[in-house]
Amino acid sequence: MIAMRQSTLATGGFDAHGKTTRKAAFVARMDKLMPWDALLALIEPHYPKAGNGRPPRSMSSMLRMYCIANWFNLADEACEDALYDIEAFRDFCSVDLGREGVPDATTLLHFRRLLETHKLGEAIFAKVGELLLANGLKLCGGTIVDATIIAAPSSTKNQDKARDPEMHQTKKGNQWHFGMKAHIGVDSASGLVHSASVTAANVHDSQQLSNLLHGQETRLYGDSAYAGQKEALKAAAPKAKDFTNKRAYRNKPLSERDKKINTTKSQTRAKVEHAFLPLKRLWGFAKVRYRGLAKNANRVFAMLALINIDKWGKPLGAIGA
Repeated sequence: MIAMRQSTLATGGFDAHGKTTRKAAFVARMDKLMPWDALLALIEPHYPKAGNGRPPRSMSSMLRMYCIANWFNLADEACEDALYDIEAFRDFCSVDLGREGVPDATTLLHFRRLLETHKLGEAIFAKVGELLLANGLKLCGGTIVDATIIAAPSSTKNQDKARDPEMHQTKKGNQWHFGMKAHIGVDSASGLVHSASVTAANVHDSQQLSNLLHGQETRLYGDSAYAGQKEALKAAAPKAKDFTNKRAYRNKPLSERDKKINTTKSQTRAKVEHAFLPLKRLWGFAKVRYRGLAKNANRVFAMLALINIDKWGKPLGAIGA
């Protein structure tokens, strides 16, 4: 793992009147928490090797730059500019402008496409899950399932004169939404995401239930969209009891007792929103940046891995270390 670059005498003159910004504090904290060696080992077999042409940029620097782009919701060009503007970002990525320039937007694009081509976002999510279990995480018997819509541009004012064919529309309440869905399964005790899937927005939440369970559950929590899935629940988690919210029907409203039971269940179910908060609000993935499900799914898995690392709050050592 490459250590962060120390300040030089050229920058030391500002220390008397400087302060640690929230961005600098955040990247410094995440630098200590991230399992860099394990993640780099996943990428290394697919990363370009030095040959007769220009040598590739440091794999560690590119992974760190990719993390910054996700944490601060930056496009490739904006991420390049941010590294030139913010010294804390350059320190985090081990970039010394006295010796080399910041990796340009095209280099970051190629790195992102490498992750997408080899589905390394999903591999990173799985590896972080393994490390969490190896470092003391114990999945309790409860899983909370939920899905959130991530919007896509619905306009046809583009080169193809058409919307993204892999995105679809769905109605939620009285409003139509166009985009995709991120489905997650969350441990009811720790609030960490252990399973995820990505579909078009028109796929019903309940259809992904079996993909969101680890199989050892004793309780399933979810909103009324997951009610009545007894066969799917029995097949995916035979020991699990159904604690999903009861659903009201047009001619059969919920009784006061059922409403109170739903309220009690929702106090546990609310933990699933703690994963959606950083994904969509703090880190800005409320709208897709790329066309196609595969590219955006790769980003979802990578960001969920980063969310788990942030929420765990302790350095993730290697398995067996």
